[in-house]
Amino acid sequence: MQILIGVSGGLGLFLIGMILMTEGLRAVAGDAMRAGLMRFTRTPYSGALTGAISTAILQSSSATTVAAVGFVGAELMSFTNALGIIFGANLGTTMTGWLVALLGFKLDLGQIALPLVMLGALARLFARGRMASGGLALAGFALIFVGIDTLQAGMRGLEGLVDFTALPADSPAARLSLVAIGIVFTLITQSSSAAVAATLTVLNAGFIDFPQAACLVIGADVGTTVTAALATIGASLDARRTGLSHVIYNLLTGTLAFVLIGPFMALAGLLAPGLETRDPELLLVGFHSGFNLLGTLLVLPVALPFAHLVERLVPPLNSDAHSAMDKGLLGDPRAALDAAQREVLQGYAVLTAEAARQLGLRDPPAAAADLPQWQRYLDELQNYLSSIDLHGTRGGEWDRLLALVHACDHLQRLHERLEEEQGRARTVATAAALDLERLAFLAAERSIAARLEAGQHAAAHDEADALAGQIQASVAPFRESVTADMASHALSFEAGTERLEAIRWLERVTHHLARITLHLQRAADASGR
Repeated sequence: MQILIGVSGGLGLFLIGMILMTEGLRAVAGDAMRAGLMRFTRTPYSGALTGAISTAILQSSSATTVAAVGFVGAELMSFTNALGIIFGANLGTTMTGWLVALLGFKLDLGQIALPLVMLGALARLFARGRMASGGLALAGFALIFVGIDTLQAGMRGLEGLVDFTALPADSPAARLSLVAIGIVFTLITQSSSAAVAATLTVLNAGFIDFPQAACLVIGADVGTTVTAALATIGASLDARRTGLSHVIYNLLTGTLAFVLIGPFMALAGLLAPGLETRDPELLLVGFHSGFNLLGTLLVLPVALPFAHLVERLVPPLNSDAHSAMDKGLLGDPRAALDAAQREVLQGYAVLTAEAARQLGLRDPPAAAADLPQWQRYLDELQNYLSSIDLHGTRGGEWDRLLALVHACDHLQRLHERLEEEQGRARTVATAAALDLERLAFLAAERSIAARLEAGQHAAAHDEADALAGQIQASVAPFRESVTADMASHALSFEAGTERLEAIRWLERVTHHLARITLHLQRAADASGR
């Protein structure tokens, strides 16, 4: 029992260390990595490189993948280019194996790491900002090696309890059963890195040979796709396509690796004789990185057909009309804000187009927007924004969230004008005295939409604000004219009241447009884009 406690405790320390290091590194370098992903991902090839580097630095393929899904959902990146990031993330995550093999086994860091845990904890407790996050990452990094040291100590006592010779013999069926064991272990620990670390430990202890260890590592790679696939259930279209891409790609690379175990051992025997006996763990991490690199190089030239295949396999559903609000992105507030901001832009475009249609400014007449459906969608958007948890932080992300909440509120009120007061729009459309206001709305609406599409948020707000000011300035003289006509009986009281309500409706609509563009500008400024 003591031995099992040691083994499980070592594995637990390793997992906690990975979690802490990833969270700390994400806080320190996450924004830079996200900016790098967007800046350097112009093709699947550059996406694979930046994805691999980001994952190697952040030590989290999920963080890299979630960011890529967020970019796709916010239409900041094509699905094809995002595939490159996913392929590269698979390669970058093998860096954990190299850390364990080179530092965990070649250098006895178990005792050295303990003071680093204390140092990192002190930095986390007493420092602020990046220094505190860096302390968290340092403590997590040190805990990884404390865990490896504990795991090794526990493994030494397992020899008398577990008959490792009872593991499947070296045959295709036996190797497949070992792959299955690797998949199950990864599902239990929810970490391919933990599966690789445990495999390296038993290999280093001499309990299993290289082919058995290689099969376990292949299983760990395939096992990560099960978690990713389960996470996409009920998720957005882009998330489902990303999950399927991950599954297909890892199955292909796993199959390739399974076939290449024998050739790889033969090649290693020619290039580095005795390595399998002398440093089997280095041979294993080389195999792990090698088949992921080979898989990436083989799939990148066909990334576009691969993307088209996935798009055909996962067609849009009726519920995917607004697919960017993927609840799976809520684990990465920046990605969730990207998605929400794009949805606010889409809501603005649809509702302003509907306002123009109601004002009779569409030639030929356009189809009416489904306003009841948009009411449900705006409610969903508000709920999504309220679900973004910034963990009490302030600064850019908080300012951005506030701006989007304000923008969504004005979208709700604009929607209310369009759905419940359509008679006011018809009055504006038929009143010759309001033709100048209608034409001003038409010119500004098209120009604002073009500027928002081009990312020119400040210019879009300037035009929307100018339109609102122009309409507001016309209210007083229009009221004077209408009330004079009512007094002279040129207009009936009922018709005059309708016109007065109509100009107030137009004033309120343009006010909401100006406020929405203002908050979109603030959101864009807060995001740094």
